[in-house]
Amino acid sequence: MKEKPEQENIKVSIMLAITGTKPKMSWTRKMLLILGFLSALAVIALIAVAVTQNKPLPKNIKYGIVLDAGSSHTNLYVYEWPAEKENDTGVVQQVEVCKVEGPGISGYSHATEKAGPSLAQCLRQAEEVIPSQQHQETPVYLGATAGMRLLSLQNKSAADKVLSSVEKTLRSAPFNFQGARIISGQEEGAYGWITINYLLGNFKQSGWTKLLHSLKSISETSGALDLGGASTQITFVPNELSSESPENLLYFRLYGKDYIVYTHSFLCYGKDQALQQKLAKDLQTMENSSFLDPCFHQGYQRTINISDLFKNPCTSAKKKQFPFSQLYIQGEGNYQECRRNIQKLFNKTNCPYSSCSFNGIYLPPLQGDFGAFSAFYFVMNFLNLTSDQSPISLDKVTSAIESFCAQPWHEVKSAYHHIKEKYLSEYCFSGVYILSLLENGYEFTEKNWQRIHFLGKIGSSDAGWTLGYMLNLTNMIPAEEPAVPPLSHGSYVGLMVLCCLVLVSVLLFAWLLFHKPKCLQKGIV
Repeated sequence: MKEKPEQENIKVSIMLAITGTKPKMSWTRKMLLILGFLSALAVIALIAVAVTQNKPLPKNIKYGIVLDAGSSHTNLYVYEWPAEKENDTGVVQQVEVCKVEGPGISGYSHATEKAGPSLAQCLRQAEEVIPSQQHQETPVYLGATAGMRLLSLQNKSAADKVLSSVEKTLRSAPFNFQGARIISGQEEGAYGWITINYLLGNFKQSGWTKLLHSLKSISETSGALDLGGASTQITFVPNELSSESPENLLYFRLYGKDYIVYTHSFLCYGKDQALQQKLAKDLQTMENSSFLDPCFHQGYQRTINISDLFKNPCTSAKKKQFPFSQLYIQGEGNYQECRRNIQKLFNKTNCPYSSCSFNGIYLPPLQGDFGAFSAFYFVMNFLNLTSDQSPISLDKVTSAIESFCAQPWHEVKSAYHHIKEKYLSEYCFSGVYILSLLENGYEFTEKNWQRIHFLGKIGSSDAGWTLGYMLNLTNMIPAEEPAVPPLSHGSYVGLMVLCCLVLVSVLLFAWLLFHKPKCLQKGIV
């Protein structure tokens, strides 16, 4: 007959009382206790190492300055980035922008010594933004675009003197001067493409981002559409490589991947020079000095000196003798007539390639999404046509611009009294010109119009060529993808903590399995 548990407990108590000793602990329990103690120490050590060894270092911020010397004005941009992540994508941020007072530096062709000093105020603003102890190590670059390209064609000596004046001022600033030069149209297009794709994170993906990105049916990079005062650029990665017009192709290797990029810059087709071209063409058939212009609002008036109209290379070929020295413009506000006049600027009759944009320039089939920035954005944003949440159809864009052009000048001036008259008066022309350039020039249609995204900023940075220019000159976009840890600091610590919790849970379960607590023993009779 088996003894009851109560009797066994009584016997154990009697034995303890007689011998004065406790029963020996089993080998299994001893091992479990030792393992548990060692595991607890390991958990504590693992967490301590993960937190201390992988603790992010204090931020070491670097700075860079780029001046965009455009045809109508100059902007100064200040960028910053963490030094330890300078080869990552999307880490450079714009922290300051300063618009230089006065015209673009090409506007100082008759007073070249004033070009450099015009930048002084914005340079002082940059000095305030960047810590003084980092001034000497901060690179400063100036890139001059189509305005200076035109001046160089028109008067090389004046262009050189303007650049010398600019260089003198930049060298006198406390920063690390890295050069002031005229960049080519191809460079302008390429750097704009680099900027928007860098900011959108299209060059470098990892983990799930890379997997999801590879599943997209659209092009993995965005095309770039840039419009300035004197030139315009189109840049994108074609779907198929063609041997046609190789001078319009550029080759990049970025983050371990090869890109073949189509780009072309149209000098004289920025919005300001396009207006000059249109007026010069209009003049050819005029018999008197008064002109009803359909691209200005009804009631608007402007007087232009004929000599000023033909003084740059964009219009000089059309110069001839006129029986009058001034042109008196009166606005008519007729969208359809304005559109017809503008379309005459694009020669679509001769194309020596399989497909062309205009003026016999090769254009491969459009591919993927496009970011349209600079004047594309400024004009369309003024017309309230830049919503990306609900893209606006081409028909509605056309209707909105037509309605705006039909408004009388006194109504427009009253509604936008805070905008300078010169700029306000040209929004009708600029809106119609952008439509004509995109539709007739680059052959966007209703079908792919909504692939155009009008971009002012991407995050905190302006869309434009300046960031791409600095990234290239500072070698912050490596040809090969740099080695990076598989997990971020936060992910690593979180994973270690999770593993530790799982380990503790397993050990606790094992201890409960081999050593039942008294509360469980009492329930078993």
